[in-house]
Amino acid sequence: MTKLSRSAEMARLQEAGSVCACFNLRKAARAVTSMYDEALRPTGLRATQLPLLMIAKVLGTTTVTQLAEAVVMDRTTLTRNLRPLEKRGLISVEEGEDRRVRHVAIRPRGLEVLRKAIPLWHEAQARMIGGLGEERFLQLVSNLNATVAVARSGTKSGTSGATSSD
Repeated sequence: MTKLSRSAEMARLQEAGSVCACFNLRKAARAVTSMYDEALRPTGLRATQLPLLMIAKVLGTTTVTQLAEAVVMDRTTLTRNLRPLEKRGLISVEEGEDRRVRHVAIRPRGLEVLRKAIPLWHEAQARMIGGLGEERFLQLVSNLNATVAVARSGTKSGTSGATSSD
């Protein structure tokens, strides 16, 4: 391979990386997650755990499958993310009448941590809105929701990998 073709290949790779939706979304997600993790540090929650508690509170007792669909996550990954919350006594995960179904519910300790976390989340949220401006922030959220819809419509079943057994 000649020096010219190597540099042309490098230029093509750099261009692809600069416009790749997946790469750029993951890069942004890592940066935003880090900021929210720092804000939530006093609660011991991670940015990935707070939405699970919030949704468990909103949905009430729900199944793992329903929760997985709500957070656009496959059940295996969700189960792995629920374990630390369960170990801390923030949620309960229990078998239903049908042993294939597991129910998730927020516990009193989880509500207590959630109450402490919400003001910290609001501070991080205000930082994002302040940095982007309200209009750009709302457009970002709208674009991200549209992105999820496009990505989900491109999967075989149109779901996050959740099945109806949970």
